[in-house]
Amino acid sequence: MLTSASNACGYVGPGWFKALVAAARGAVPDAQCSTSLDCGDNVGAALAAIRAEVEGVIFTGRPDVARRLADIAQQHGVRFETKRPAEGLDLAEDFFASQEDLVRRCAAFLG
Repeated sequence: MLTSASNACGYVGPGWFKALVAAARGAVPDAQCSTSLDCGDNVGAALAAIRAEVEGVIFTGRPDVARRLADIAQQHGVRFETKRPAEGLDLAEDFFASQEDLVRRCAAFLG
């Protein structure tokens, strides 16, 4: 599972996230994974992500709103979750790291 940073939909948007996922899949076509864009409790961001038909949406807002959004997501064929998955490999602190350092860090995490 590839999951965006927390609340990422509000600042990168679903179009950017879809392009990122497409680039990753293009770079490693044999890799199999699902993806989710975290919208936090931002209803507008969640609706934008659903309308853009990203693969998966994470919404952590009010349960009554989540139920309505889940219905809309289902109509668009978008997986809908109300909890972020457990933390895995977070590369936020490595944003400016070299590709070599990133490869080494990912290999250590996976291996």
